[in-house]
Amino acid sequence: MSENKNISIKDVAKHANVSTATVSHVINGTRFVSEDTKRKVHQAMNDLNFRINSVARSLRSRKSHVIAFLAPILASETSNYFFMSVAAGIQSVLKQNNYHLVLSDSHEEENFESEEIRMISSQMIDGLIMAPSSRDLDYEPLFGDYPVVYLDRVPDNSERDSVVVDNKTVSKEAVQMLIDKGHKRIAYLSGPQTLTTTEERYVGYIEALSEAGLPVEQALIQMGEVSLSSGYQLADSLLKQDPTAIFVSDNVMAMGVMAYLQEKKISIPEQIAVIAYDEFQWTRITSPPLSVIEQPAFELGVKAAEVMLERIEDAAAPKQEYRLTAKLIVRQSS
Repeated sequence: MSENKNISIKDVAKHANVSTATVSHVINGTRFVSEDTKRKVHQAMNDLNFRINSVARSLRSRKSHVIAFLAPILASETSNYFFMSVAAGIQSVLKQNNYHLVLSDSHEEENFESEEIRMISSQMIDGLIMAPSSRDLDYEPLFGDYPVVYLDRVPDNSERDSVVVDNKTVSKEAVQMLIDKGHKRIAYLSGPQTLTTTEERYVGYIEALSEAGLPVEQALIQMGEVSLSSGYQLADSLLKQDPTAIFVSDNVMAMGVMAYLQEKKISIPEQIAVIAYDEFQWTRITSPPLSVIEQPAFELGVKAAEVMLERIEDAAAPKQEYRLTAKLIVRQSS
């Protein structure tokens, strides 16, 4: 939906049952406004499809030197370390260039994420770096008049700069290594294919099997909820198909897989070899230590921040996609 240019601050104030001064304070952050009142104002802006681009444009004659980073941060996931490392990379570049970082959480939920983008858009920011929760959502109507850089994941039909990891190549390398060691029944375990990262890892798995002349057996492929318990349950299902190796494309699910194998006293790698995403401290202390794919999280943040600053300086430059290389770390589990 496009911006309704006929809607004014006065209309928003009437809809929210507050004064125009209050709406102005919410938009400009010039005075304390209670969270409840802020939400009423933002809801009214949303209901009326009022975007503050014109207001922000007049205010943006001076830079705020603030960049927002919107990422999924789930309390139950150890993989939050990944996005915290990304944030550290972003911060390292911004600090050197006298910019400040504001971190926001999407909860990996589309509705919550949309609301966060609207809140961010109402603030004085110079740019937004985000890891989108969906491939299908059209984010463009949510953005203000600031540059956006997609990080780690990219929605379909994106017209924005993006900085991602080459997941397909390294996943293919990992599966190829298992094939080179004589494995012919290699299971694949992942979360749902709702993100470009997950799809690329799956494509790498399929290409490695196909190029080796091995059949793609659907019984050896399981996708489910991204959680430890899901990894545990799906490992039980996969092991009934007698694979000799398993490739797990998610760290949290890998924890469930390892818990299952150790509980059932299944010898690794003698009975089954394991390779998983991502490199965390716990992967080094399993028995045996786990072979993993290490993503360049900090470097991802550094590059995203550099791309953002370049985009701020040259808004008209053609969009770019940057792909960083991940690393296969071979330990005793494979």
